[in-house]
Amino acid sequence: MNKPVEMKAGGYAYAPGVFQYSAGVGALPGFRIDRVRFERVVPMKRGFELIADYLGSIGRPLTAFCACEMRSPEPFTEESFVSFNRDYSKTLIEWGVMKGEDNPVARSNVCPEIAPPVEPGFYAFCHTVPDDDPAPTFTIAGSGEAPEGKGNYRDHIIRRGDVDADGLHEKARWVIGEMERRMSLFDAGWKDTTAAQLYTVFDVHPFIEDLVRRGVMRDGLTWHYNRPPVVELDYEMDCRRIRHERVISAG
Repeated sequence: MNKPVEMKAGGYAYAPGVFQYSAGVGALPGFRIDRVRFERVVPMKRGFELIADYLGSIGRPLTAFCACEMRSPEPFTEESFVSFNRDYSKTLIEWGVMKGEDNPVARSNVCPEIAPPVEPGFYAFCHTVPDDDPAPTFTIAGSGEAPEGKGNYRDHIIRRGDVDADGLHEKARWVIGEMERRMSLFDAGWKDTTAAQLYTVFDVHPFIEDLVRRGVMRDGLTWHYNRPPVVELDYEMDCRRIRHERVISAG
């Protein structure tokens, strides 16, 4: 993966990934990344409207939108995931954030196992703001247990279909390694994070100590009882270093 590319109009740099999202974003000098969470999941179209209104209210351009966390009703097939991402990316192109297949916005998109939304929507988003003396901030996109950019997920899933303790542990080790690789692109590691999030419906307690020893849980761990966005993926994580976070009304 290439080193981060500057998105000067947004005040951040991004690690290029696949067309639907970048691997992560980090604030450029003179900026910081803030995170905003909705009180409840907002359907995608309305969510984009609320995000645009919020950015306007704080005097930031649409290009300041740099990361998001989404929720979907159930895991997508490979084909339906492509279709969803094409629809999602239309707004980013309209906003001047995305050009062609080059998408700078980091993203997680996961599926609640219980009480899922009726349609895909936004759970949280990140944006940049000017800051004269910022500490480094970054957001790493979610990753399941399969390398991206291979044409499909199914043929490359780590221990596909194996969710016993050993199989899940190997999936977790791969995802943790991918988080570490992505953070390294921003000269960061677990010691720099302020939050880590886990998405799985399977039992991670047999290897929880491994997560502690690797530094994943230096600030604890937020475990969402969610599945990754594509069928047959079982384990996903994301992480961030954000110092300013807030919760707003879903409108």
